[in-house]
Amino acid sequence: MSTATTSKPAATAAAAAPAGTGPLPGEGRIGLRANLRHISALARRNVMQLKADPQSMFDVVFMPIVFTLLFVFVFGGAISGRGNQDAYVNYVVPGLMAMMGLNVAMGVGIGVNDDFKKGVMDRFRSMPIARSSVLLAKIVVELGRTLIAITILLGVGFLLGLSIKTSFTDLLLAIGLSAVFGASLMWIFILLGLTLQNAQAVQGVAMMVLMPLQFGSSIFAPPSTMPGWLQSFTDYNPLSQLADAARALINGGPVAHAVWVTLAWSLAITAVTMPLAVRKFRQKT
Repeated sequence: MSTATTSKPAATAAAAAPAGTGPLPGEGRIGLRANLRHISALARRNVMQLKADPQSMFDVVFMPIVFTLLFVFVFGGAISGRGNQDAYVNYVVPGLMAMMGLNVAMGVGIGVNDDFKKGVMDRFRSMPIARSSVLLAKIVVELGRTLIAITILLGVGFLLGLSIKTSFTDLLLAIGLSAVFGASLMWIFILLGLTLQNAQAVQGVAMMVLMPLQFGSSIFAPPSTMPGWLQSFTDYNPLSQLADAARALINGGPVAHAVWVTLAWSLAITAVTMPLAVRKFRQKT
């Protein structure tokens, strides 16, 4: 009699335990193939969301067009001389490739924060999937958005007179390098999205990071025109390294140093922020 009485409350308590409070069933035993399958399925879900809401693609479609036209025709004459905007196109477009990944990365953090507010993550935590697959699927889809933005940017650049002075392979390397660095930045903004309370806070902190990195770099103007203290900041700014690497790959010139520094920055940022983001995601869900 006492045994039955003891077992019943225990069973009742187990049944009443809210789903998702503990680790996912079998999460620690999920193999690589299953994990890739989960990432693929979640990535398809994210793509279907974009298809259902085409307005969410406005930023990657119109941002490259607006930025290229704005900077070429507003700053091009001042930097390269009036009537020499064509020369500025070959300077600024490779730099804007670095900027595309940075702006898309900010949207990832806002999207992750918004998913928690909408309760989407409540569905995921009841599924027998690795928690990291949810974040990796977002990275995959946002990388696709980044590549679309860079493609449109280059298309506008070619219309304005951009010329590839190296080779098509070097152009692909510049695109790939921009995508790799952009993916590393996404982990920073995912971590912000998981840490801050709302999307407005994520956007506010992101802009505080974006503005100094973007304008305190070699993206829009040669560092030689800047004050000495700002040149020192520009030299260590990873966006400057990426812009210089993309510029050398497209226009020619010494490329190895800038490429390796950019890859080192990408690896370091990912190695630090990815585990923190996954850990925060596990705790938050």
